[in-house]
Amino acid sequence: MTEAAVLYREIDALLAIVRREGAAQAEAWADYVGPADFQESASNLAHYLAFRHRDLRALQRPLMRLGLSSLGRLESRVVPALMAVKAALAALTGQAPGNGPSTETFFDGEGRLVERTHELLGSLASSRAVALMVTCPTEAAEEPSFMQALAERGVEAVRINCAHDDADHWHQMIDYVRAAEKVTGRRLKILMDLAGPKIRTGKVRLAAGHERIGKAAILAIVPPGGLDRIELDDQHFAVECTLPEALRAIKVGDRLFVDDGKLGAEVERVEAWGVLARVTSVLAKGIRLKPEKGLNFPDTELKIAALTDKDRADLDYIAAHADGIEFSFVQSAADVKMLQNALSERRPNDWRSLSLILKIETALAVRNLPDLLVHAAWQQPTGIMIARGDLAVAIGFARMAEMQEEILWIGEAAHVPVIWATQVLEHLIKKGIPSRGEMTDAAMAARAECVMLNKGPYLFEAIDALDQLLERMDVHQHKKTPQLRRLKSW
Repeated sequence: MTEAAVLYREIDALLAIVRREGAAQAEAWADYVGPADFQESASNLAHYLAFRHRDLRALQRPLMRLGLSSLGRLESRVVPALMAVKAALAALTGQAPGNGPSTETFFDGEGRLVERTHELLGSLASSRAVALMVTCPTEAAEEPSFMQALAERGVEAVRINCAHDDADHWHQMIDYVRAAEKVTGRRLKILMDLAGPKIRTGKVRLAAGHERIGKAAILAIVPPGGLDRIELDDQHFAVECTLPEALRAIKVGDRLFVDDGKLGAEVERVEAWGVLARVTSVLAKGIRLKPEKGLNFPDTELKIAALTDKDRADLDYIAAHADGIEFSFVQSAADVKMLQNALSERRPNDWRSLSLILKIETALAVRNLPDLLVHAAWQQPTGIMIARGDLAVAIGFARMAEMQEEILWIGEAAHVPVIWATQVLEHLIKKGIPSRGEMTDAAMAARAECVMLNKGPYLFEAIDALDQLLERMDVHQHKKTPQLRRLKSW
């Protein structure tokens, strides 16, 4: 039997398995997959999961040698791509090729992704293929020129973080956005970010004679007001955790991180008054423990509501003024349903017109991403934000690079836009000069549908640099596919 004949049998069997397992997964989603438009996307996502549940590396190289697709870029068109390869192999073995996918069917997923990107973020302002989003600083409520400068530079969306400022500030920001639209003729989408249940450090107690906590030190973590109940002498560091539920759920061996991972520790004892953890990673000179710093518990399943009382109050404003919501700390389909119910109470007639961006920032959100997507997108325009800061702490910095790739693939398979966020061109924004590494990082962001920039004194310089970079990258790369334009350097 020829190599092509062997490959034909393998692809035929693979296609049958993908169709069967994909159909079973799609059936499991049937209760909440609504409009026919998204049913096709949910089906493709189900097929993609079935396809990627097996190791296909041994199949790729023989296909490449025969001049066929290696199956490495089929995210948006799983079954059509497999059908095309099967038809080509049939022709190579002298069989009738059968009915391969039409051009329309083959590229349909790409078209859906473009349409949904425009629905979520608006039409693109320039020749680049990637949208830009900018986080608004407090100054955006004080100086109307800020929003006009964004509109003039072709920024597609502004992000208002409800963890900061208040409704008066937000209202002024939105007024300035609308004024900038009138002057420039450019429409900017307004996306508002729910704060979510933030876990922070509270009051701090230093060890006697020490200002910095170092490696191997013991750290006590207690609920608010618990510093006086610690059954330890004053030779130990201690800090409050603003979310007592976390301390009730944590187990011996669980890791915790303080201040975006600047300090890592492992829990050694759980006591009635709190927990004791030994510092396993920290700067060589140690760090100063301070209030209002982030606490992360990546190994602990925190069963807490994704919507806080503050979030519900903020939703009253968001539902009336924003184009979409960024959902912090979303981890399950139940969380999505909770938010959608809250929106339907506030805008019963048209809440589905509000877009929903799922911020992926915990390990549980990663595991549940397909269900989150399907549950959200059958009801309203949906996107994914790779919240790289919190997610890196939650899953480990070593895994972050591969995980952002996998999230991009899942988004493309579901025909849902992805936003690449956190620390993009951060050095340039803060210092005025980019680092070499962050320019490469920004170039990699061109595979997402949108890039988010945070606030800083050199924000406008960063927007200009990123705009040019993304425009140049567009002629070289589309998602995972290199674009073979003519080389001009040689």
